[in-house]
Amino acid sequence: MTYCVGMVLDKGLVLMSDTRTNSGVDNISVFRKMFSWQVPGDRMIAVMTAGNLATTQAVISQLEERTKEPDERNNTLIKGKTMFTVATEIGRLLRATIEDAQSANGPKGSGRFTASIILAGQIAGMEPRLFMIYPEGNFIEASWDTPFFQIGETKYGRPIIIRGYDRGMSFEDAVKLLMVSFDSTLKANLSVGLPLDLLVIGKDDFAPTHERRVTQDDPYFNEISSTWGDALRSAFYSLPDYRFEER
Repeated sequence: MTYCVGMVLDKGLVLMSDTRTNSGVDNISVFRKMFSWQVPGDRMIAVMTAGNLATTQAVISQLEERTKEPDERNNTLIKGKTMFTVATEIGRLLRATIEDAQSANGPKGSGRFTASIILAGQIAGMEPRLFMIYPEGNFIEASWDTPFFQIGETKYGRPIIIRGYDRGMSFEDAVKLLMVSFDSTLKANLSVGLPLDLLVIGKDDFAPTHERRVTQDDPYFNEISSTWGDALRSAFYSLPDYRFEER
């Protein structure tokens, strides 16, 4: 399984993803699910992937190959005029990759190649933008009402983000919020696992503002995990007591 989150802040974009893939409890591997490309002074683009690993790797490999092509029509990541254009082309590529895999595998494997992508980035002269791209190739964009997207194993970490998110929060607080969200997911589901990849894209930076891999022995993440657990227990016992007798 997977857990990836992308959120929009007034200051820019914050992304985090896990790296665990598994096909059963005895076949667990680590694969990067976050990828980024940049043109200094012009654009910074990142994607996170969830779903069938062969499908997502095929999409990322094709995107990477296209960045080396001189033909601007195929070089969407580097030459696309807007983030909407980039989202449209990645959606087409994702849909085509899934359709090719399904055709080669026959009708019995029609549901095995699904994948979804979070696209984030900024092109010079425009605002930072965040998209969720579905297996069918269509997509939606983050808004004031929906300022963050999740893919993969979303249910355990979502309540944390909903309660703690503020569009005007600092990058540091946003990272702390995501650390708590991922810790809650890791505790609840073994199919999501460390290391975690973190990427902060500041508005008009067109380069990673902050980039980090969070490993098993990361002191900050471990402190967040233990402190959050203690804080939850403390909050629980501070709630009004329930009594069997009528109040």
